[in-house]
Amino acid sequence: MPTKPLILVLNCGSSSVKFSLFDTDETGELLEIQSGLAERLGQPEAQLKLRAKKETDTLEIAEADHERAITTILDRLRDDGLFERIVGIGHRVVHGGEFFSGPTTIDDDVLNQIESCNRLAPLHNPANVVGIQLTQKMLPGKPNVAVFDTAFHQTLPASAYRYAVPNSWYTDLGVRKYGFHGTSHQYVSSVAAQQLDLQTAGVLTAHLGNGCSAAAVVNGTSVDTSMGLTPLDGLVMGTRSGSVDPGLHQYVATQLGIDVAAVTASLNAESGLLGLSEVSNDMRTLIEAEGDGDVNASLAIEVFCYRLAKELAGLTVALPHLDVLAFTGGIGENSSAIRKRTVDLLGVLGFEIDDVANSQNGSESNGFIHAASSVPILVVETAEEQMIAAQTLNTVAL
Repeated sequence: MPTKPLILVLNCGSSSVKFSLFDTDETGELLEIQSGLAERLGQPEAQLKLRAKKETDTLEIAEADHERAITTILDRLRDDGLFERIVGIGHRVVHGGEFFSGPTTIDDDVLNQIESCNRLAPLHNPANVVGIQLTQKMLPGKPNVAVFDTAFHQTLPASAYRYAVPNSWYTDLGVRKYGFHGTSHQYVSSVAAQQLDLQTAGVLTAHLGNGCSAAAVVNGTSVDTSMGLTPLDGLVMGTRSGSVDPGLHQYVATQLGIDVAAVTASLNAESGLLGLSEVSNDMRTLIEAEGDGDVNASLAIEVFCYRLAKELAGLTVALPHLDVLAFTGGIGENSSAIRKRTVDLLGVLGFEIDDVANSQNGSESNGFIHAASSVPILVVETAEEQMIAAQTLNTVAL
């Protein structure tokens, strides 16, 4: 019996690397047979968790960067004798600028275009490029496919994606809102509509991890989102500030005697939860610190939840009707405290949480965590890797 082909998916985040290896069953459905997560990269607590056949193996990789984490993952797959069966590698690529609106087979020109977007996604695209280059080196001859975070949001109307800046900035420089986490928002909004058996759906989605964004989705189509030209915009994140006064750059640069690039670098890597708390960019650490009485950690959490609730409320203007709020991502799926604090700020929209269901992350209630009188609230485990695998398989099969 011939061996079935496999699809490898690599998802490089700003401080993490996920991978999944997919097989197909007799019906053509994709089945995950191995997966792993390297998280807290660059920190002493960095580790890689590997899962295969319901068994988990944890490797300590203290201070590991993206290259070391990815190499460790690929070495394990090679040692397991799986390289020969891999027929394609799908890469989550955060920013495609105006070059790409769908999955694309990667060649030298495409890689150069992806690298040209590094300035728009400085925490992500360079990590995506590292993943591409390492798989090209270690799996020579295997097709690599880029699946772009920005693609799902290409349906935004001009009223949502245009900025009130000189028109030439858009026509000549491509200055506009692009939006990110598109694969996740697309999947989660679809699951939410299916769960509620909605023929027409107005969905708010909140993807919360080290990077965070929210979106308004109508009948499977993105109509607005919180991130903008770059992934720095919008919500408070692990190390990213989210939206700030545009005048901040010049003011801080002048006061500190630094250039605008240094300000932007600080807003990307030294701000957000880390900047406010001066403790950590990891929400789990901050919640623990808050419990120990750390005032700065408490403030960081409060700002995070307030800004999230404010953004979700604002996105409702893009919806014809509000049917459901769906949480996803590492924080969105696992932090009952963050969901509770956020929902408590959204009572004016008809949201109310069920404390018991929320404490269980919706595990005993098909993901639903809302009180009986509330607009539905759902916890959805995102499946970005499965969607990337499906699009990769379709692309390499063409």
